[in-house]
Amino acid sequence: MNMKTRGVTRPAALHEARDDGHDADGDGMDTDQMLVRHHRTTLWIPWALILLGVWVLLAPFMLGYLNEDLWAQPSGGRGAWFAETETYDSLRAWLMTWSDVISGALLVVLGWRALKPDRPVSRWAACFVGIWLVFAPVVLWSPSAAGFASDSLVGLLVIALTILIPGMPNMISFMQMGPGQPPGWSYNPSSWAQRSILIALGFAGLLVSRYLASYQLGYIDTVWDPFFGFEGGTQQVLDSQMSHFWPISDAALGGAAYSFEFLMGFMGSEKRWRTMPWMVTMFGILVIPLGLSHIALVMSQPAVVHHWSTFALLAAAVMLPMITLTVDEVVAMGQHMRDGIRRGDRDGSTWKVFWLGGEAGDSRPDERSPVIAEGHDEPGRLFRASLWGASVPWNLGIVTVLGLWLLATPVVFGVDIRSGAADVAHIGGAVVIVVAVIAWGEVVRALRLLNAVAGLAIAGLVLLTSPPARYAVAVVATGLAVAALSLRRGRITESYGDWRLLVR
Repeated sequence: MNMKTRGVTRPAALHEARDDGHDADGDGMDTDQMLVRHHRTTLWIPWALILLGVWVLLAPFMLGYLNEDLWAQPSGGRGAWFAETETYDSLRAWLMTWSDVISGALLVVLGWRALKPDRPVSRWAACFVGIWLVFAPVVLWSPSAAGFASDSLVGLLVIALTILIPGMPNMISFMQMGPGQPPGWSYNPSSWAQRSILIALGFAGLLVSRYLASYQLGYIDTVWDPFFGFEGGTQQVLDSQMSHFWPISDAALGGAAYSFEFLMGFMGSEKRWRTMPWMVTMFGILVIPLGLSHIALVMSQPAVVHHWSTFALLAAAVMLPMITLTVDEVVAMGQHMRDGIRRGDRDGSTWKVFWLGGEAGDSRPDERSPVIAEGHDEPGRLFRASLWGASVPWNLGIVTVLGLWLLATPVVFGVDIRSGAADVAHIGGAVVIVVAVIAWGEVVRALRLLNAVAGLAIAGLVLLTSPPARYAVAVVATGLAVAALSLRRGRITESYGDWRLLVR
């Protein structure tokens, strides 16, 4: 067996080995042979799906889903979106039980079907069962902490086993190989170095969100808050009317989103900006618009709830740099889609290029990114490479600090946190911070100009709230400083092909 391909499971790796003239037998293989070879190499995965299916099928009876003594009550007197009756707890338990029985049976059947090669539908269907398992305890308000843990963890494993470890089903039959650095770019935004920090941030967000969700779902009675306290801070936020506006636990929903962001960081090869546009698009949607929505909800706490929560703020603080560090890969994918359609890749079909990827075109070999396997020897180099595409000009650094100062001004000047004057500073400061940090991403540096408008708006709006004189002077001066400092672009450290025309 050729040492280069021993242990290879990803179809992309097998495809690259074939392009280099290598395979497990030392001879070239056509696509059908590679599919069979890849299936044999990963034959343990369908068996693992069957075993996980058996676990999920039996979990309600092993973990006591129907044991009333183990049922937890959601915090704040909440009820599930689907019932508010005397049989509410029993209904939750039975729904979770039937969900696991059906999901487990499906995994057994789909895993058995996937034992034969060339059955991508079975693997995709198993993947969707895994996605449901992640959502099921959230949507069904699992009364059992064990059920929540079992479903969410098995769901992550199923997703990993169906599309992460072996690669997207049958991808080897249509993936276009070639170098991984986008045309005109000075680095590869899909390299493992670039994705490593996103994976770490996604996992951190998952842990924080699950901790808060455990309180909202009733599995724990309190949440540690080192700065604002539990009763005077976190509890008020997690049990607020704004939080109860959602039909499900907002913290648990955030945990599910972070779960998918964490897993999608692993998905695809270092060429995924070109080979998997659909996946980069989904990842971008999860991180950017949905992430901004999450941040907006958290940063509205002082204006709507008039309380703060340390861990809720931490969840937003994790999400914000993820947006900054994700936009470059989305831009590279968008450029590839445009160029591929112009070249006539996949017969010039936008739909096909989006789902199947396109040709390498003028891409270049990625000779700059550090090898992820050697990251433990040079962690500093790996960390620096993970930040390519983001830089902090001195003016935007100051703007970020000024945003933090705006958040603190009501307390510093003794202004009532429930007043309109405080709301202007709190909401304005949050907007300034979010825009400034996202604008650290060089491909979207032009967004800093939004803070020029925001600064002027803060300076003008605070005067309409009849604030104390000293406070008004401080907020107006800060707003004007934010507006002035946001005009300067700062140095751009990397190259982005023809996107440079939009980096202003």
